[in-house]
Amino acid sequence: MNLNQHPSEIQGVSLESIAREFGLPLYVYDGEKIVSQIRSIQEAFSDVPLKIKYATKALSNISILKLIRNAGAGIDAVSIEEVKLGIMAGFDPVEIMYTPSGVSFSEIEEAVKLGVMVNLDSIPLMKQFGKQYGNQVPACIRINPHILAGGNAKISVGHKHSKFGISIEQLPEIIATVAAYDLNIAGLHVHTGSDILDAEIFLRGANVLFEAAKNFPDLRFIDCGGGFKVAYKAGDPATDIREVGDKVSKAFQDFCKEYGRSLELWLEPGKFLVSEAGYFLVEANVVKETPTITFVGVDSGLNHLIRPMLYDAYHDVYNLSNPKGGNQSYHVVGYICETDTLAADRVLPEVRQGDILVIKNAGAYGFSMASNYNSRLRPAEVLVWNGKAHLIRKRESFEDLVKNQVQLEF
Repeated sequence: MNLNQHPSEIQGVSLESIAREFGLPLYVYDGEKIVSQIRSIQEAFSDVPLKIKYATKALSNISILKLIRNAGAGIDAVSIEEVKLGIMAGFDPVEIMYTPSGVSFSEIEEAVKLGVMVNLDSIPLMKQFGKQYGNQVPACIRINPHILAGGNAKISVGHKHSKFGISIEQLPEIIATVAAYDLNIAGLHVHTGSDILDAEIFLRGANVLFEAAKNFPDLRFIDCGGGFKVAYKAGDPATDIREVGDKVSKAFQDFCKEYGRSLELWLEPGKFLVSEAGYFLVEANVVKETPTITFVGVDSGLNHLIRPMLYDAYHDVYNLSNPKGGNQSYHVVGYICETDTLAADRVLPEVRQGDILVIKNAGAYGFSMASNYNSRLRPAEVLVWNGKAHLIRKRESFEDLVKNQVQLEF
């Protein structure tokens, strides 16, 4: 995506026509962009046996999963529901990595019955898994590499104090547990965090796994996780996926020679695949001038896009309806009954009541983190594919909001 450009159409379909057809607020996804992101990773790692496991939590719409499957990727699921969504979307269970954190063992048992690869992220879980399955069910082990990396602290998950994975300092205990329960360990996994820019960070995580792998003679794959950074505004750096591919592939090839045979290299991109493909369209309900700030109140808020309030995330915004208007500074705010800022101090072409604003980089952790807070309804989702806009999720109704509530009579 050229962040200096503000597209009025996707694949030849105007965003205004999509807004008229499906209503606002609305999530719109560019399917070609998702596929091109997958292709860029495949090309960057073309020298190694690569398997892409899309991080489903970023955007889990079944039609998006089908598109990703057709492009040759598998998925990484963090809940049993994501596993089931993947199977519903047509993924073979062997294409699914299941990486839970602190779930009940009954969920692990269900995943095993479904036939997916389970990623074990604690020694107690390793022991319980071993008691139940011994060496009959292959599994992966998630290692915490003690690498502080990524953007916001809430998405940095590989540091020493993170809840995720088993500390690399506990490797002797991991090895002893594998031996005691005769565990069938097929892979080792590491994920240091999101918004990682430097190829050296991926190399450091990979090298932790390469060294640990010497203690596991029957591995089939090494999983280096994901977390590639995307740009959110002009001038933002982004992960050079070609550089990461070159450096990690070379290190992986050297490792395989030392290990004595070729393994598969797994990656788990999420945001990288879908973030730039997503556009969130909202309507300006009111332009409210105060002595210090001009607010644009829109027909959405943190219930639909929580990242700005949760992570202080930056999303570029542009005025689709009045691109040639005179520039003014605005706070774009939502309709939720608390501080609900989507974009602060943004210079935009004059915004008028009824104008359509477009929020960019909305594909990842937009709809997937949406809620019914304030008893608001979640928006529709549209996928543009082959030059046509397809509805892939209906807009919620009030009946959807209350259908699972049980009313008592008093």
